[in-house]
Amino acid sequence: MLKDKIIVVYGAGGAIGGAVARAFAREGAEVFLTGRVKAPVEAVAKDIVAAGGSAHAAEVDAVDERAIERHLDAVLDKAGRLDVSFNAIGLPDAEIVGVPLLELDLERFTRPIVAYATSYFLTARLAARRMLPRKSGVIMTVSALPARIGSPMVGGYTPALAAKEALTRSLSLELAPQGIRVVSLRPHAIPESASIREVFNLKAAQVMSFEQWQEGLASKTHTKRLSKLAEVADVAAFMASDQASGMTGTTINLSMGNLDD
Repeated sequence: MLKDKIIVVYGAGGAIGGAVARAFAREGAEVFLTGRVKAPVEAVAKDIVAAGGSAHAAEVDAVDERAIERHLDAVLDKAGRLDVSFNAIGLPDAEIVGVPLLELDLERFTRPIVAYATSYFLTARLAARRMLPRKSGVIMTVSALPARIGSPMVGGYTPALAAKEALTRSLSLELAPQGIRVVSLRPHAIPESASIREVFNLKAAQVMSFEQWQEGLASKTHTKRLSKLAEVADVAAFMASDQASGMTGTTINLSMGNLDD
C-alpha cells in the first residue's frame, strides 16, 4: 500500500511508533525513524532492514523546532520529498499518572499538555510546508481514550489528548484543500506496550494484579479484549495510504468499542 512512500516517524523507539514504522516499511515505504534517544530507534531500524525494508535512524527531539527542521531538510535532501509524517511521541508517566488532580501541581499538570500539543503542532506544520509544493501528503498522530471520556488520576493527559484531536480537525480544515490529509488514531490500553504496565503500577498495582486490571479494561470493550499493536499498526498503514484518500479531519476509533461512537 505504501510502495515508495517517504515517511518520517517521531517516537519510533516506542511500542506504537516502532510497530507502525515496521508496518509502513513492510508495505513498501522508506521510513526515517526519529526519537529523543537514538538507541531504541536504531534497534527498530535494524529490524526493518533485516526484514528487507528501508529505514534510517536519527536522534531528534520532537519538541525542538530547529532539530525537526534540520532533520526534515536532511530527509528531503536524501529522498526528494515527504509523503507522511507520523507523530507517536510519549512522555514518562511516573510524575504525572497516579496523582489526584487536587494534589497535582501546575507544572506537572501542564507538562503533557504543552509537550504533546507543541510536538504535534511543530511536526505537522513543518511537514505540511514541505508537502504543499506537491499538494500531497498525510499527517498523523496518536491519541487515546481519555481524549473523549473521563479518566481518574491521569493529570493533564486528558486535555493534552483532546487538544491533539482538536488540532487534527483544524489542521485538516486548512490543509485538506491543498491535498494534505490529517488524521489521528485512538487506540486504548495495548497490553504489549510498556506504558500500560507503567500506568498499572502507578494506578492499580496495590489493589489488583496486572491480569485482573487487563480483564477489567477488556470487559468494557465490545470484543471483551484489548487492541493489539499489530492491529493499530495495520490501520495506520492503511490510513497513510492512498486507499484512505476519503478520510481526513477525523480520529480513528481503535478502542474495540470501549468508546461507542
